[in-house]
Amino acid sequence: MLACLCHGYFGNWRGKKWERHARIQSPGLDGTFDLKSPLSSSLLDFLKLVLFAPCRLKPPIMPLIILPTSQLLWVRVAALLFTCIAFSVASHGGNVPHSGMGVWCIFCWAISFAGTLLVLLVELFGLQTRVPISWNNFPITVASYAALFCLSASVIFPLYFLKGYTRNDSVRDHHIVSTVFSCLATVAYMGEVSLSKARPGEVTGYMRTVPGLLKVCQTFVACVIFSLVSSPISYEHHPGLKWCMAVYCICFILSMAVVVLCVGECTGFLPIPFSKFLSAYGLLAVIMYLSATIIWPVFQFDKQSHYYFNKSNLITVSVLTALNFLLYLADLAYTARLVFVSA
Repeated sequence: MLACLCHGYFGNWRGKKWERHARIQSPGLDGTFDLKSPLSSSLLDFLKLVLFAPCRLKPPIMPLIILPTSQLLWVRVAALLFTCIAFSVASHGGNVPHSGMGVWCIFCWAISFAGTLLVLLVELFGLQTRVPISWNNFPITVASYAALFCLSASVIFPLYFLKGYTRNDSVRDHHIVSTVFSCLATVAYMGEVSLSKARPGEVTGYMRTVPGLLKVCQTFVACVIFSLVSSPISYEHHPGLKWCMAVYCICFILSMAVVVLCVGECTGFLPIPFSKFLSAYGLLAVIMYLSATIIWPVFQFDKQSHYYFNKSNLITVSVLTALNFLLYLADLAYTARLVFVSA
C-alpha cells in the first residue's frame, strides 16, 4: 500500500513524468523491491527526504522585539530618568519641608516625569490615534512646560536648600544630586523641544510653531507673577495696580485657552477663524501689557506707598512684566507673519 501511495503521488520525482494510475509493480516473493525499477528509486528518494531532511534544517530563528529607535525617543527616556532621580533623591534623603518652595520643586519634577511617561507609553503602544487630543500638539506642549518647570526648580532649589547650608552631610549631598539632575532634565527637555518644533515650510500643529511655544512661556511667566503677588496688599492700594492684575489675569486666561483649544483640537468651535482670533488677541495683549509695564513700577515704587515692604518681589514682578510684554510682542510679530505673509 505504501508503494502504491508513494508511486501515485510522487511519481513525478526527479523530473520523470509518471502517470497517477500507472501500472504498479508489486514486490517480489521475498518482500524486496527491485532497486532498478522506477518505483523503487522514487520510493527510496522519498524516504531519504522524509527521514534525513529534518536533520539538515537550520534551527528556527526567534523573532526579535524591536522598539522604535530615534533621537527623540532617547531624549525623552533621558528626561524621564533625570526627573525621576531628582525628585526621588530630594524626597528620600533631602529633608525637604512639606511646604513652600520645597513642595514646588518636587511638584515640578513629578509632573514632568508623569507627562513624559504618558507620552512614552502612548507612542510605544501606538495609541496616538485613539487619544481624544491632538498628538501633533500634546507632546511638545508637555516638553515645553516640563522644561520651564525643571528650569525653575533648578534655580529655586539650590537658592533655598544649598545656599547658606554649611554642614557637610548626606542631606547636602542629596540636595546637590537633585540640583544636578534637575539641570540635566532641563537640558533634555530643551533638546526635545528643539527636535520637535516645526521646521521652515512644514505644515504641523500650532503648538510646534514659534507662536505656540511663546504661548507656553507667556502662561508660565504669568504663573510666576501670580505667586509673587499672591497677597492682595501688594496691589489693592491703588487702582492702577488693580488694572495691572486684571491685565495679568485676562492675558493668562486667553493664552491658556489657546493652548487648550489647540491641544484639544477645538479651534473649529470658535465663532471666528482661528487666525483672526490670534491676531486680534495678540494686538490686545501687547497694548495691555505695555500699559502694565509702565503702570506697575510707577505706582508700586511711589515714595508715598508704604503698604508692601518686600521690594524684591515687586522688582521681580516689574522685570517679569516687561519680559511678558516682549514675549507678546514677538508672538504678535510671528502671528502676523504666519497669517498675512502666508496668505
